[in-house]
Amino acid sequence: MTNIEVKTRVKQYQIKIMINSLHHLGTLVTKVWCARQVAVVTDTNVGPYYAKLVTDELTAAGFKVRVMTVPAGEASKSWAQVQSLIDQLSAAHFSRSDGVLALGGGVVGDLAGFVASIYMRGIALIQVPTSLLAQVDSSVGGKTAIDLPTGKNLVGSFYQPDLVVIDPAILVTLPPRMLAEGYGEIVKCAALVGGDFWQSLHQITSVAAILPAAPDLIAASVAFKARVVMADEHEQGQRQLLNFGHTIGHAVELLADGQLMHGEAVAIGLVQVCRLFAAHGLAPQAVAAVMQHDKKVHGTALTWVYLSAVGQPHLYPIAVTDLATWMGDLWSVS
Repeated sequence: MTNIEVKTRVKQYQIKIMINSLHHLGTLVTKVWCARQVAVVTDTNVGPYYAKLVTDELTAAGFKVRVMTVPAGEASKSWAQVQSLIDQLSAAHFSRSDGVLALGGGVVGDLAGFVASIYMRGIALIQVPTSLLAQVDSSVGGKTAIDLPTGKNLVGSFYQPDLVVIDPAILVTLPPRMLAEGYGEIVKCAALVGGDFWQSLHQITSVAAILPAAPDLIAASVAFKARVVMADEHEQGQRQLLNFGHTIGHAVELLADGQLMHGEAVAIGLVQVCRLFAAHGLAPQAVAAVMQHDKKVHGTALTWVYLSAVGQPHLYPIAVTDLATWMGDLWSVS
C-alpha cells in the first residue's frame, strides 16, 4: 500500500493506493468514520460491478448503507441530479453525522462531492474513484462541480474528503479507450514534473502496458498533485499549473458535444497549447468564444500553462480580447 498524506488549511487526510483495496474497504473506512448512515453514490456503469461489494464491506463494518445510482455520463453533472440526490438524502433522514461515499469515475466524484459539500452545509465525504482518470485527477484535491450549458464545472466548491481509496486492480474492467483517456492525465503530470517520472513513460508503448505500470504511475501522479494542492488549495497560484492542456481541452470537449471524453480533450489541449506557444495562432471564433467562458478567466485575462521544457511549466496570462489573434497560426498549421 502507498499512503499519501494531504494536509490543507482545513483538513488532513490520506490517499491510500492499494491493489484489491475495495475488498478491505470496510476496515479502511472504520479508521476515519464511526458507525453511521452512508450514501454510496454510483452510476449505471460502475454500480453493477462494485456496488454490492462495497455495500457488503461497509455493512459488515457496521455501517447502514443506501446505494444511490445516477445515469452514467457527463450529463449527470446537473442541477437535476443534485436535486435528486439531496431529496434522497433528506427522505432517508441523513444528518450532519452521516456521510457520502462516491463510487465511480470523475462525474460521480464531482457530483457526489458537490452534494456532500452543500447538504446540511456539508457532510462527511469519501472518494473511491474507479476510472484511471479519476484516480489520478478528480478524486485528489477537493474540487467538486456540476456543469452549466455554457461550460464545464462552472458551479462547484472546494471540499476535501476524509479519505481517498484507490484500487488499481479495478482498472481491468475499463475499456482500452478509458485507460488511454486516463493515461493522458498522467502524461500531463509527468510533463510538468519531468525527471524520472517523465522517463518512466518510455516503458508505455501500448494501452496494454498501462495496467501493469498503473500502481506506480498513479502514485507518482497523485504525489505530485497532492504537493501542489497542499501549497495552493484554492487555485490562487501554482495550482493553476494543473490546468495545463485544460484551457483548450475544455473548449474542445464542450464543442465535441459528448463525442470526446474529458481526458481525450485534455490530451488534444496538451498538444495544441504547445503548438500555440510555439506558433501564436488564430482559433476559429467558436473555440475562442467558448474559452472566454472558461472558469480560469480572471478579470480580462485567461491564464495559460505552457512548458519551456519538460519539467519547466510556466503561467502566462493572455487578454481575452487577444485570444483569437494569439491562436491564428496554431490553426493554420494544424
